[in-house]
Amino acid sequence: MSRLLIIIFIISGNIMAQQTTPKEAFLKKWNNSKLYLLEIAESMPEDMYDFKPTEREMNFKDQLLHIRGNMLWLGTTYFSSETFDRDKLRENPPQTKVKAIKALTQAFDFVYEKIKNTDPADFKTEVDFFAGKKSKLQILNLLQDHVTHHRGQLIVYLNLNEIKPPKYVGW
Repeated sequence: MSRLLIIIFIISGNIMAQQTTPKEAFLKKWNNSKLYLLEIAESMPEDMYDFKPTEREMNFKDQLLHIRGNMLWLGTTYFSSETFDRDKLRENPPQTKVKAIKALTQAFDFVYEKIKNTDPADFKTEVDFFAGKKSKLQILNLLQDHVTHHRGQLIVYLNLNEIKPPKYVGW
């Protein structure tokens, strides 16, 4: 009987060790999301960074910089004690493919560090958001959802230019 309990304890311990917290799951997905978006950004030739399918849409580079801006806004406003300065963000935007990719990489890394240093209990905290009260866990979901939304648009931009998008990077 005692051997059976030990085996059950070992098996259940291994199963529980494989489970992740929302924070751990986010950080892993965030890194995969970063790698995937950077591959997409690399796939578009620099001379096509101004491409946009219609007049009402952002061009490829502006999509990347919009994603970056959203990451910095949400990461700063909801996961730090700093004040987000939208005007400073708009000063001297990256003009080249290399600089846009570097700025995007830095934004991903910034958010990663902010979330990594956030106490998991803090994700239950409700914050004022323009769409009403939201938990910081909901803000995490928004961070990833926003990247996914615009990354999907960028995949369409690549396809419209007959550039094969990189293979999907998931969980």
